[in-house]
Amino acid sequence: MSTFMVIVGIIVIISVIYFILKGYDARIVLIGAGIFMSCIGGVPMASLNAFAKSMTNSGLIKAVCSVMGFAMVIRFTECDKHLINAMAFVLKNFRPLLIPGVIVCTYLVNIALPSASGTAAAAGAIFIPLLIAGGVHPAMAAAAVKCGTYGSMLNPGLAHNPFVAKIAGVSVMEVIGYHYKANLASLLAATVVLTVLAYVLKEDRGYISKNLTLDDNFKVNFFYAIMPILPIVILVLGATHVVPIFKMGVPQAMIIGTLLTLLVTRTNPSKLGKVFFDGMGQAYGSILGIIISAGVFVAGLTSIGLVKLFITEMLNNPAIVKVCAAVGPFILAILVGSGDAATFAFNEAITPHAADFGMTPLQMGTAATLAGTLGRTMSPIAGATIIVAGIAGVNPMEIAKRNSLPMIIALIVGMSILLY
Repeated sequence: MSTFMVIVGIIVIISVIYFILKGYDARIVLIGAGIFMSCIGGVPMASLNAFAKSMTNSGLIKAVCSVMGFAMVIRFTECDKHLINAMAFVLKNFRPLLIPGVIVCTYLVNIALPSASGTAAAAGAIFIPLLIAGGVHPAMAAAAVKCGTYGSMLNPGLAHNPFVAKIAGVSVMEVIGYHYKANLASLLAATVVLTVLAYVLKEDRGYISKNLTLDDNFKVNFFYAIMPILPIVILVLGATHVVPIFKMGVPQAMIIGTLLTLLVTRTNPSKLGKVFFDGMGQAYGSILGIIISAGVFVAGLTSIGLVKLFITEMLNNPAIVKVCAAVGPFILAILVGSGDAATFAFNEAITPHAADFGMTPLQMGTAATLAGTLGRTMSPIAGATIIVAGIAGVNPMEIAKRNSLPMIIALIVGMSILLY
């Protein structure tokens, strides 16, 4: 590989980070960079072939689109509001558990609704006023909600889970079964650290709000409240053989959840069906669009030989492999505000070669996914951060400052379990 190609590759990567930071669409930036590098590398069709190949990734399409279709149904029927208000009702009666309780409850909501921004909007609208009404500082209230927005890693429809499953040649539930302990341990660490931080800063008590108030008149329908988590319960019971008849794929569980939601809420079937398919289409455009774009970008990096160089350097320095899998996606996610672009690019380019570094694709893929997710949870420019900052009326940087130590500790704890 020539020095010229190395320089071009580095310039392109820096440019990609810069343009994403400036707010340009990540999909367009990644695709443009990938095509440019393929042309420079003398194989212009490589990036376009990667685009075509990624478009028909059936495993990803089935899981991601069906989950997001169901999530849109839950939002349309307002079952998410009933779930969150039910949790808030419990938390109001246990004031010492307000901050850790909100983190955990947001995490649970994010498992059912695998969108950080969607969870931040839905949970933040309820939990942030609840915390502020309890005397918690607005920035700390927003940080608590943001801290819980990576529960989606336990949802089989999160795009990263089927992506890693395909690379590793295992089922989606096996991927979750591999990383759930590290994920929960990182949540526990982050929850403890943020709760202690709030106490030390005296932001867990004494604040008096004049603006945000909690709606105490919301009537929770507990049948509505259990609808968002029903497909997840079905999948877990089936995968663990507790209820063998529930052994099924992600799309099947999401359809069952949608049908039961239709029966319980008695929504117009035509409207609910339209919402479900709109959600599927939105998932393809926004989530799978990032995966497709990352594939084009990696094809470009491969065309100029940068992926091969990176792999060779890691083979010659095996001590840095685990650091790269953890720290690389974490830092990039902080910078660009999304764990998807960095993680998909890393898993597409490096994880298939995990065996060369003495690791399994499952181990490396889940490590990169957790790292990217934690980095995004800490980022001041992530969509979810901006949403909760708007609800709380604070600067997004104030949230990032409070979540930085919890996320770093969570990263150390999670990687200690996954990689060692």
